[in-house]
Amino acid sequence: MRFTELASKEIINLTTGGRMGPLGDTDLVINADTGQIESIIVPSRGRLNRQTEETVIPWNAIRRVGPEVLIVDMDEAGPLRRTGRN
Repeated sequence: MRFTELASKEIINLTTGGRMGPLGDTDLVINADTGQIESIIVPSRGRLNRQTEETVIPWNAIRRVGPEVLIVDMDEAGPLRRTGRN
């Protein structure tokens, strides 16, 4: 599957049912040796649309890729949070 096919899909947290944003607004961490995606970095926006925090979703947290959504299980994988990217 190509990234262009995934970009419009909404990321949904299976545990909370919450929307995390479209995959097209994220960054991907790709292993340079294997070419495999290791994780997805989802930005969180604060006031004035400034990025305040980001959530790192390990690739193994993805449970299903549907026609319109990407379902992730953040309870099982445990999200990593990082503050402020420069």
